[in-house]
Amino acid sequence: MIANVARTNPAPSNFRVGDERLVKLTANAAQKVSSLLTKQGRPNGVLRVAVVGGGCSGLQYKMDLQDAPANRDILVESAGVRVVVDPKSALYVTGSELDYLDTLDGGFKVKNPNAATTCSCGESFSA
Repeated sequence: MIANVARTNPAPSNFRVGDERLVKLTANAAQKVSSLLTKQGRPNGVLRVAVVGGGCSGLQYKMDLQDAPANRDILVESAGVRVVVDPKSALYVTGSELDYLDTLDGGFKVKNPNAATTCSCGESFSA
């Protein structure tokens, strides 16, 4: 029976390799992401940067730590950190820089040249 056959080697992900023209991390952001990946036991993991609908300006950023790129992702290595972006999100984040500020009102900040407007809190944007 085919249904009972266990797959020991899953199919490799089909992803593309991009460069820092898609998204770039500052040294502070790279250090923080590396630290978070290590704390989660994923030293070879990736940072996923995505754009989803929501927020007061219509679009917002979503970031997540994952084990590896998924199918159709674009993989960029920036400042020693592997970053993945799905093709739809790539349309909105191309040319962006991700920074990390270790202050009370800090955290991860995205400098996006494609953002036509941003909300006052800086968490969402429109393109």
